[in-house]
Amino acid sequence: MEEINNIEVTPCTESDYLKPLRVHYNQNGTKKSWDFMRTHDSVSVLIFNTSSHCFVLVKQFRPAVYMCEWERTKTQPPKSAEKTEEGASESAATAPESPEGQSASEGESSSQWPPASAGVTYELCAGLVDKPDLSLEEIARQEVLEECGYDVPASKLKRITSYRSGVGVTGAKQTMFYAEVSDDNCVSAGGGEPKEGELIEVVKVPLHEAMTFAYDERIPKTMGVIFSFIWFHNNMSPKYKISTNV
Repeated sequence: MEEINNIEVTPCTESDYLKPLRVHYNQNGTKKSWDFMRTHDSVSVLIFNTSSHCFVLVKQFRPAVYMCEWERTKTQPPKSAEKTEEGASESAATAPESPEGQSASEGESSSQWPPASAGVTYELCAGLVDKPDLSLEEIARQEVLEECGYDVPASKLKRITSYRSGVGVTGAKQTMFYAEVSDDNCVSAGGGEPKEGELIEVVKVPLHEAMTFAYDERIPKTMGVIFSFIWFHNNMSPKYKISTNV
C-alpha cells in the first residue's frame, strides 16, 4: 500500500458526487428537519472465478474510513502519566533538530496519523450509476472490466437484488449482480482507471475460506461482501455441490 502523507482536511462546499441538503417536513403534526446527502445510485458485482473456485474482490484506500479511524484513535485514553513522561524524556533526548533549530515534535507530526492500512477495505467490484445512456448491467460490466480485468457480457450478469444503503445519510440505492468468470475471461490486470484516480488491488478469496473471511472482524470489509457470500452459500453452493466452509 502506498504511503499517505500531506493530509489536509478542509470544508467541502461543492462536489460532483455529494450534495449536502436539509429537508424540513411535518410528521404526524410535528415539525422536523433532517440533513442528508444527495448522491448517485450504484452497482456492485459478486465475481466468482469457476477456474480457481475463488471470489474476486477489490482492495482500496478509502479516505472516509481512514479519517474515521483517525477520529477514533484521537479519542482513545492516553497512556499512563509515568509512561508518557518517560517517552517524552526519551524523545527529547533523541529528537533531531530541523535546520531552523526547531525540534521535530513541533508542528504536525506524522506519528499523529494512523498508517495508510487503517483506511484500506475489501469490497465487491462496484461503481456509480452516472451514465444515463447505459443500463445497470452495462455499467456493472464496465466496472468488472476496469477494476478486475474480466470481460463479461452484460447478458451474463445475474441480478441478485437491490437495496438502500446509508439510509440515514444518503438513502442511495445499490443494485447487486452476480458474475461467473473463468481465467479465459481475464483480459487485463484490472486496477481501475488511473485517469480517474483509482488505485485498486484485485484480491482473490478461495471459496473454502469465504465465510471465515466474511465473519472475521479483523478484516475491514463492506456489508456487501458479507451479504453476497451468504447469498452464494444459500443459492449457488448446492448447484455446484461445493462447500463454503460454513
